[in-house]
Amino acid sequence: MRAARTAYPLKWRIMDALEGVAAAIWPARFRRATPYLMLLPAVLLVGLLVLGLIQIADASLRTLDTTTFQFSDDYSIANFRRALTEPLFLVVAQRSLIAALIVTAVTLVFAFPYAYLMVRTRSPRLRKFLLIALFLPFFIGQVVRAYGWLIILGNQGMVNEALGVVGIAPMRLIYNYPAVLFGLVQYMLPFAVLMLAPALTAIPEELEAAAGSLGANWVRTFIHVVLPLARPGFIGAGVVVLTLSLTDFAVPAILGGGSQDFIANAIYDQFFRTSDQGLGATLALMLVALGSILVGLVFALFGAGTLAMGRSRA
Repeated sequence: MRAARTAYPLKWRIMDALEGVAAAIWPARFRRATPYLMLLPAVLLVGLLVLGLIQIADASLRTLDTTTFQFSDDYSIANFRRALTEPLFLVVAQRSLIAALIVTAVTLVFAFPYAYLMVRTRSPRLRKFLLIALFLPFFIGQVVRAYGWLIILGNQGMVNEALGVVGIAPMRLIYNYPAVLFGLVQYMLPFAVLMLAPALTAIPEELEAAAGSLGANWVRTFIHVVLPLARPGFIGAGVVVLTLSLTDFAVPAILGGGSQDFIANAIYDQFFRTSDQGLGATLALMLVALGSILVGLVFALFGAGTLAMGRSRA
């Protein structure tokens, strides 16, 4: 008897007991519904998002009476007309779109060598160091990091003090468009590396060695072997960085100093400063539409990349 118990470990007996309890609570005839029940939280989340978009769409069709600060009961497209014709909102939209495209391109350029080195290095210490350096920014909030750059790049900051030591006059390094772009690139870099690393890991090192054995130098190997096979990672990283940059709020507000607002900042101003929730809702819908169009274009032209979740990626 003892030998039989020894041959059947305790953990297996516990698992059998748990399976028996699960079978009693959830009979076999209900198991077909298990996958659908597991999808229920996602369905509820999407339903809440759709409900929120419906309410925002309703608010966008109501104009604000500035004399009574009451919203009209009748629907109107006046808010959309203002958002599409007033120069302020057109400039903000153009600034946001251009910044998102620039940040995406620059971030991918810097993220690829970092991810490639992290994946291909033979040194465990270097790999650990790169991983720690990659994940460390996630422990610091975006607002804290943006204020940190104010301390470093400000008029009395570390950079200008270092320039003063060598006789260079202080430079205006914050509250301008390049400062916003710099802050966004620094913030988006870890996201891009995390999206690129799995794609590079999936590339067999033997392919690079085979290209070298056939006479290709490292430049030709990089261009004709590594880059094409890393395309899914570029697509996934590009989509993530593009959407996050386009909708960012904190970096333009802090490093831009109120002079380099993005669409998200304009939405905040309409909701909480001018109390025009109708116009704010209109800008929010336009931001969602702009982001969806950009992502749709990327998917149509290049595929879904690593975001395809197991489907074939052409």
